[in-house]
This record gives sequence, C-alpha cells and structure tokens, in this order.
Amino acid sequence: MNTYVLVYLCSWLLALLVTPIVIRLARRFKMVDSSDIRKVHSRPVPRIGGVAVFVPMMVLTISVLFLNNDIGDKFHGIQPKIIVLLSAAAFMFLVGLIDDIKGLRARVKFLCQLAAAITVCAFGIRITSIAVSDWFTLNLGWFSWPLTLFWIVGVTNAVNLIDGLDGLAAGISAIACGVMVVLALYFGQPVMAVIMLSLCGALTGFLFFNFNPAKVFMGDCGSLFLGFTLASASVMCATKSHAIVGLTLPIIALGIPILDTLFSMLRRFLERRSIFSPDRSHFHHRLLALGLHQRHVVIVAYAVTLLIAGLGMFMIFTRNAQTIIIFVCILFLLVLAFRVVGSVQLHKTIADLKRKHRISHHTKQEVASFEKVGLHFRQVKTFEQWWQTVCFAADQMGFVRGWLPLTNRDGTNKILAWGENGKDTCGRATPRYDIVKMTLPVRDRRAGPPLNLEIEVHAYGSLESAGRRIALFGRLIEKYGIATLPNKTKNTPILAALPQSS
Repeated sequence: MNTYVLVYLCSWLLALLVTPIVIRLARRFKMVDSSDIRKVHSRPVPRIGGVAVFVPMMVLTISVLFLNNDIGDKFHGIQPKIIVLLSAAAFMFLVGLIDDIKGLRARVKFLCQLAAAITVCAFGIRITSIAVSDWFTLNLGWFSWPLTLFWIVGVTNAVNLIDGLDGLAAGISAIACGVMVVLALYFGQPVMAVIMLSLCGALTGFLFFNFNPAKVFMGDCGSLFLGFTLASASVMCATKSHAIVGLTLPIIALGIPILDTLFSMLRRFLERRSIFSPDRSHFHHRLLALGLHQRHVVIVAYAVTLLIAGLGMFMIFTRNAQTIIIFVCILFLLVLAFRVVGSVQLHKTIADLKRKHRISHHTKQEVASFEKVGLHFRQVKTFEQWWQTVCFAADQMGFVRGWLPLTNRDGTNKILAWGENGKDTCGRATPRYDIVKMTLPVRDRRAGPPLNLEIEVHAYGSLESAGRRIALFGRLIEKYGIATLPNKTKNTPILAALPQSS
C-alpha cells in the first residue's frame, strides 16, 4: 500500500514541477491555442500541457515496474503487453504533439489511432470473453478484434472531444483512473493499479494549472495519450477479470465523453455532415448555453461522473442479472442527464431521421431519372430529336416550364417552349413562390455566344432538391449540347413516346 501512495504522490508532485516549465516553453516557441468561434477562451493559451501529464506518468510507471518487489514480479509476467501498451500510448502522444505544433488532418489522426489499436490487439490486449453470469461465459472469438478496436479508438476520440473546457477532460479522466485503480486492486492487478495511479497523480497535479481559468491546455498530445491509455488499460482490466463488471465499470466512468461522442456522431449523421466536423452542441456547450459559467459546467460534469461512478461501484459486489440491471439503470440516468441539458431531443431526432430518409429516397429517384434520360440523349442525332429529349428530361425531372429563344439563319426569331404557364409538367397547380428560375447556357454549333435556356423548376418545398435536379439537368445539357450534334444527319425520330415541343 505504501508503494501505491508513493506512486500517486510522486506523480502529482512531478506534474506540479513540470507544468510551469511546459508553459514557459510553449509561450517561448509560440505553441499557443488562439480563440475562434468554436472555442470559449478569449486569449492565447499554451496548448502542449499533455507533456506535463505524459512525463510524470511514464517516469513513475517505468520506475516502479522495475522495482524488486511483488509489483515488479507481476510486471515480469505480462512484460510484453505492458511495454506495447506504453509504447503505443507514447506513439499517440507524439501524434498529438505533432498535431498541436504543425496540425494534422482528422483522417491522419484516425489512421494513427487505428494503427496503435491494432498493435496492442496483436499482442493479446483484447476483450476475448465476457462472463455474463457464473454459469455462462460469452467467447467472442474473431469478434474480439473489431470490438476492441472500436472501444480503443472510440474512447480515444471521446476524451479528445470532451476536452473543450478548462479542466473538463483532465478531471473526468482522473475520476476514471480512480475507478480503474479500485477495479484493478479488486481483481488482483497491481501493475494496472500502478499505471492508473501514476496517471491519476499526473492529472491532479496538472489540474492546478488547467482548471478555470486555465494557464495551459493539455492539447491533442494530452487528450489522445490520455484516451488511448484509459481505453487500453480498461481492456487489460476486463481481460484479466473476465467478469462483465470489468467492462461495464470503465464504460460508466467514461460515460459522459462516450455518450457525448455517440450523440455528436448521430447529430452530424442526421445533419449530413462529416462525423469529424466540429460543432458547439456537446454536453458542455449545452450547459454553457443554459447560462452556467465554465467553472460551474465543469463542476457539474465532475459531480455527474462521481455519482454514476459511485453507483457503478455497487456492481463489484453484485452478480449476474443484478450487475446488468444496475448498469442499465446508470445508463438511463446518464441519458436523462443529456436529455435535461438538451443534447438529446427524441422528437427532433425522429423527425430528422424521417427527413433524412425522405431526402435519400428523393435523391435516388432523381438520380434514376437522370440516368434514364441520359440513355435517350445518347441516341440523339438531330436538333429536333435533341429538343424532344430536353422536353422529356424536363418532364421526368419535375420542371414546370422552359423556353429556348432561337435566331434562324434568315434572321427571324422564334421560341421553343414546353410546359404550361401556372402548371408543372404533370398538370399540377404550381405556387409561384415555390418555383426556382435559372438560365442555362447551351453551346451552339454556330460561332458566337451560347444560347440561353430558361427553366423554371418546382422546389417541392426543398431548395436542395431543386438545386440537385438543376445540377443533374445541367450536366446533361453540358454533355449533350447542340454543339455535340452531327452537322448533317437524316432526320429520323428515335423516341415516339417523347413529348413534343409546344
């Protein structure tokens, strides 16, 4: 027990000593985080504070593991796995540091996370089985690979995303470390307890400078290292314990960042944005929108994490169905917390799902019409056939009407048109406020400026749909314009079913 206390205190003290040095170096070399629309701070803040977490944790962990005592003996039994875990975590720290200094694309960081996760999985750090009850153990087989990869990469990104307020990620992660220390000691894993204690000490020491108003941010070098270490360490705990509590307790301890990430991904998916795109709708952003100060938001997040982690501790003393019931109840409380702050809106989510399905259905129909019309355009040989096909395309793609002014060779003017004024091509009354008008240039075979094809498109309540149909129609006109027609061809009809020009 003296060793554990000493690990925590030494790591905490070393973080207190290292952090001011890191702050001065960051300011000297201009490695600071400037404010922008997504961020809540208003002044440049050093952003490589993760160095002050990484150094104390690694120094204390490596020093203790090579001691000649029971902890050192346990370490020798799992030395390859621990070395790989720490090496992969150090790799993630370097990736984050490069991102903090020079900047990396989200895809590059994701691929690095995946590579590190695959490495630890290859050395046996995988969730291979889960003891659902005393009489039933679920062997995952090959599924252990995707499950473990998803967990490690997911938690790594979750901690990275929650790092949006002073002290938020560091404090929640320190609580999670404490939970995993208890879990490791309960299941007889002193090595994992040492790793988590050294990380917890480094985080609490770092919080003296990171809590609002922060003098330093941990940056990606801190959040990526922190998330990866917590995720991999929790897999080690779950692997050794085999009991379902070994997997569910870390999920509960990291409940806020995990659910925040899942809801953020769902929100971006429904809004048809990249899942890597930034926004201001995270759990802490919603609390800020309710009028709370940064410091109060962080304290609320700490309190929720401590509450659910404390309730989760009861799972250690339960078995079978009782453990699952407690886990489900705690998840319900977490979702309720997100619902209260407005991060989860069931009615809006259902409406967005329906809207996304409707847009997807319409898009498929519009593309199908585009491809159908394209087949007809490829058979066109004469100008008359071309105009018939243009009218057919307008009818298929929901256009209201259109016209093409022409100048004959003798200098007289005429206008080719389709559709009826006030009605769309299907004969339905068209509100004038729901119509999009546009002029498309059409390349002519003669020298001079292009012709102007005027079109009116029914929006059907969606400017996006109208814009997409105009774009598809424009592709056809651009690719199969008048200039692409042969100069002299026998005028033979190709599509008897095509509507004639009016």
